[in-house]
Amino acid sequence: MRGLYVHIPFCVQKCSYCDFYSLPNRLNSLKAYIEAVLQEAAQYDQLRFETLYIGGGTPSLVGVNGLNDLMTGLTGIFRIPKLVEATIEANPESISQDFLQSALKQGIKRLSIGVQSLSDTELQKVGRAHNACQAVQAIDLAQKEGFRNISADVILGLPGQNWQSLMTTLECLTGWGLQHLSMYCLAVEPHTPLAANLPGDLPCDDEQADLYWQAVELLGQRGFKQYEISNFCLPGYECQHNLNYWHGGEYLGLGPAAASHYKGCRYKNKPDLDAYLADPCGQKDEVEKLRKPEKAAEEAILRLRLLQEGVDLSGLIQKYGENNIMALAARLNQLSMKGRLLRDGFIYRLKPEDALVSNTILSELLGD
Repeated sequence: MRGLYVHIPFCVQKCSYCDFYSLPNRLNSLKAYIEAVLQEAAQYDQLRFETLYIGGGTPSLVGVNGLNDLMTGLTGIFRIPKLVEATIEANPESISQDFLQSALKQGIKRLSIGVQSLSDTELQKVGRAHNACQAVQAIDLAQKEGFRNISADVILGLPGQNWQSLMTTLECLTGWGLQHLSMYCLAVEPHTPLAANLPGDLPCDDEQADLYWQAVELLGQRGFKQYEISNFCLPGYECQHNLNYWHGGEYLGLGPAAASHYKGCRYKNKPDLDAYLADPCGQKDEVEKLRKPEKAAEEAILRLRLLQEGVDLSGLIQKYGENNIMALAARLNQLSMKGRLLRDGFIYRLKPEDALVSNTILSELLGD
């Protein structure tokens, strides 16, 4: 499987915690940006993709005309007649009926909404552009327009958040019939406004962990399976685009700061909108040719994030060759003997209770 990611780096305003490459007040560049994306895409003419993910930023800001131009261009360049899955991200304040109808007509049937919280106080404290009412209206509108595969992002550990407010958010979202939730712990990234001015009511690590485990229990009771550390879904609604990442598949990223894994190379475009508009085909950076032992270790780490599936060592042997996974196999076995990983024959899994400390275990797997 191969996935196509298109980065839309525009937003209404920058949230205080955001460390992604996104730019407010640049919508005047939108038309030129879509032309640049299609110019970059043309380098890979007739490449086949099974999944499409349009992320950001706030992709819903492209509007009906922008989305139509983008999709018409992509379908003319790539072989994507029968996508397994096509997703677009949207924020509640920029979702409209016309936009949703246009997305469906273009074959985009999966919607990921940046809800984050249904507490206005929590949203305001981190500079979100929408309120809870707008989130409710956006979900209702999407369902009425015919979306049957809707995901919502939720943040744990927002300033002032407690279990009561988080529980209300999760109970509402699951009660409204959403099929998928991505639940992320708030990270205080350097050089963000949040890091420069830490709120006094920011939950500590232990409090954040408590929120996480309470949320995992509640979602399980609502029929949501935890198929990845931060992702939960009703049966059959796993995000196929992200599963391709975690399975070590190929993907192509278009736009500034977009990452790719293609033909054994991993690379990333420079995070510079103006440079991208001037020369969309000349922005590749951090190009790395992966050797088979490195690629096998990377895939093992990604697959371990899939808590139920885990990593199948026999599959890695078949894919990369026994000689290229011998060191990795030894480290997997050592971790299982130490009780750091669960082992069932050739299959290794993270223990569910270690989900929040997985980085230390995965670091050991790399030999760091």
